[in-house]
Amino acid sequence: MKTLARFLFWDYKRGSWQYDVMVTLILSFIFLTPRSVFQDQPRPATVQMLPGEAGTGLFWIAPELLNGVPEGERIARASNLVRNRFKIREPIMRVEPLLDDEKEITGYMAYARQ
Repeated sequence: MKTLARFLFWDYKRGSWQYDVMVTLILSFIFLTPRSVFQDQPRPATVQMLPGEAGTGLFWIAPELLNGVPEGERIARASNLVRNRFKIREPIMRVEPLLDDEKEITGYMAYARQ
């Protein structure tokens, strides 16, 4: 029990073999634990500018930003999101939901006039 208490309270002198073992265990945990264990996956930006046709701006908006927003208010909300992210003054002309094979919304495409 005393050995466990010394390990938990880091009671070994620096440079001892026990200290080195503890440091090795900690560093191994940090660098060898896969990212998926913590579900710490990078997320893409919630509003992205996409290449579009000449004279139009094209933006992808994450679904959680416009879910629950009534269809009549989506253009205004999308305009605010794009304006805040990219500082673009051109108004959003239309917003279309993107559906997958199972008819679930995977994002929204917002079209701006430039």
